[in-house]
Amino acid sequence: MRAAVMGSPIGHSLSPHLHRAAYQAMGLGGWSYEAFECDEARLPGLLAGLGPVRGQPGAGADAWAGLSLTMPLKRAVLPLLDTVSTLAVEVGGANTVVFRDGLRHGDNTDVYGIEQALSEAGVPAPRSATVLGGGATAASALAALRNLGLFSATLLVRDPARAGETAAVAERLGVALAVETFDKLDAFTGVDLVVSTLPGGAADVFAQRLARVPALFDVVYSPWPTGAAAAVLAAGGTVVGGFEMLVHQAVLQVRLMTGVAEVPVAAMRAAGEAELLRRSAARTG
Repeated sequence: MRAAVMGSPIGHSLSPHLHRAAYQAMGLGGWSYEAFECDEARLPGLLAGLGPVRGQPGAGADAWAGLSLTMPLKRAVLPLLDTVSTLAVEVGGANTVVFRDGLRHGDNTDVYGIEQALSEAGVPAPRSATVLGGGATAASALAALRNLGLFSATLLVRDPARAGETAAVAERLGVALAVETFDKLDAFTGVDLVVSTLPGGAADVFAQRLARVPALFDVVYSPWPTGAAAAVLAAGGTVVGGFEMLVHQAVLQVRLMTGVAEVPVAAMRAAGEAELLRRSAARTG
């Protein structure tokens, strides 16, 4: 069976390392996992040209089983799917496509990844939270917080006028959302949890202002720790990194694509950590 990750840019993706490690540990020798550079314009054609998918008449052992989607495809894929899970509809994005009965089924495993990462770090039920950034990951973070029992949150963005999609997600989720700007950050750090969905260490400019929060979930995973994460750690707070989210969302993807419940989390984590170490050595070497 075949699977792949699609997005743009895609060269940095850890997904091939995580999924291939899972296949090897599970003894799925006939499974492969590739990476395709794909933007929103190319997505319809690439999906149509994949070849036989699982469940189609005449599909053999090399049929397509599923896809992982990263930015900017999570929202763009929705109208191209035959069915979409309730959760993916709520958050307005699918990061997973499973081929079944010849059809395209969309789901969202980012929410599960966030929930598991928080739970492992001992932050399973925050009573208050502030989310930095208003993109697709912020939407998944709001869904995870809702699932953990939190039905109100504050969203901090650069321009509230551009947070309409995330505000609509909050409404679908039944989460009361206050939208403010980054310059108001100091008024919203007295919470149990701050979730930064900002890219590439962009939250580091707020590092000293975030240092006093009891828990920070920074979705960045490389380079790690970010300046914001280091500041919280130095002050004795709890920090959750994007790597754990990435591993757990991939675990659920493997489960959905293979139909096997027992997925080797430890093997996937080890493969991801090894690749991050290799990249770090390459940069410094």
